[in-house]
Amino acid sequence: MMQPYPLPNVKKLPKSMPNDGSISMILEEGVPVFRASSQVQERIQKLLTHQLENELTSEEVEELDRYEEIDDYLSHLNRVVRNLVKSQK
Repeated sequence: MMQPYPLPNVKKLPKSMPNDGSISMILEEGVPVFRASSQVQERIQKLLTHQLENELTSEEVEELDRYEEIDDYLSHLNRVVRNLVKSQK
């Protein structure tokens, strides 16, 4: 029997996260993989670049933290789906 994974905690979504099209799904070897959209990835990259060049504002730090939570959640979801598919083969 498969052990349940602890579900990551998502406190709230970033204000900059679009309501539509923020998560994409692709197939890799017949397994659905969920990812942040290119628009969201560009925003994250912009925040990370800004973090290297300057100090982020408290709002930007919180926004980046929210995106990290979403990334953890999607990674968790992808692991669970991949493991379910593997267990059915």
